[in-house]
Amino acid sequence: MNQAAHTVVGVIGLGAMGAPMARHLARAHGAVHIAARRPRPDLVSDGAVQHDDPAGVAAVADVVLLMLPDLPEIEEVLAGERGLLAGDRPLLLLIGSTSSAPGVRALADRLDRETAGRVRVVDAPVSGGEDGAIAGTLSIMMGGTESECARAAEVLAPCGTPVRLGPLGAGEVAKACNQLVVAATIAALGEATVLADRSGIDLAAMWDLLGGGYASSRLLATRKDKLVTGDDAPSGMAKYLAKDLRSATEVARATGTEAMLLPALLAEFEAIIEAGLGDRDMAVTRRFIAERGRAPITPE
Repeated sequence: MNQAAHTVVGVIGLGAMGAPMARHLARAHGAVHIAARRPRPDLVSDGAVQHDDPAGVAAVADVVLLMLPDLPEIEEVLAGERGLLAGDRPLLLLIGSTSSAPGVRALADRLDRETAGRVRVVDAPVSGGEDGAIAGTLSIMMGGTESECARAAEVLAPCGTPVRLGPLGAGEVAKACNQLVVAATIAALGEATVLADRSGIDLAAMWDLLGGGYASSRLLATRKDKLVTGDDAPSGMAKYLAKDLRSATEVARATGTEAMLLPALLAEFEAIIEAGLGDRDMAVTRRFIAERGRAPITPE
């Protein structure tokens, strides 16, 4: 039986990723319940029911997807008289945030104790960016019990491909691995672009050519124009990669892994933030390398 057909779904965190996911969930489930700090008539017209606060969502939803930046923001929507924990109904929380795996496990243990098992957790971070969220083609990395992940997968299927990778926290570890690869790739693409540009190479022609070989990647396909033109208007902000690399570093410590790339990548993205470029698109690696050691970098 398809449990999702009888599941009332909520979404909190309606940014670049959460809003298109809410639209897909509304279409698939007939409606989706949301709470936000400002009115969202755009989502209401697409089938969302807006509530004044998280408690309003918890009063009707069976499953709530949290697409928030990190655990502190999750704690904010859980707490208080009008938070998600204010109700008394069973609730499955899907943590779509990219967060610390030990932190997610600690949160789940605390919620299990404080609610006597009423509130359960599945971690379900996503990869694919804003374009993947809009297209409904996200890779959704889940950690939790088999039964709870199966339920979460039925709910999240309209947003992409949900796969259980192991017990609670496994999704966050997989996302940390994903972000290590993403950070390494965009750092290399930025550096290579500067090398080619200073050597007088036609950047568009070079990346078109190299995109057909081993240098090909989805990141190159989606960021090629930004790298060529130097446009780093925000889409996937660089500062979030730094946060994710800190989570990956935590995984490395916990597993006794003496990483080589992680420290260098974390240092680069922390330096990008220190240079005032953390709110730019991750393709800012080109600008950062080009200006390294020169005059102070000024965001446009």
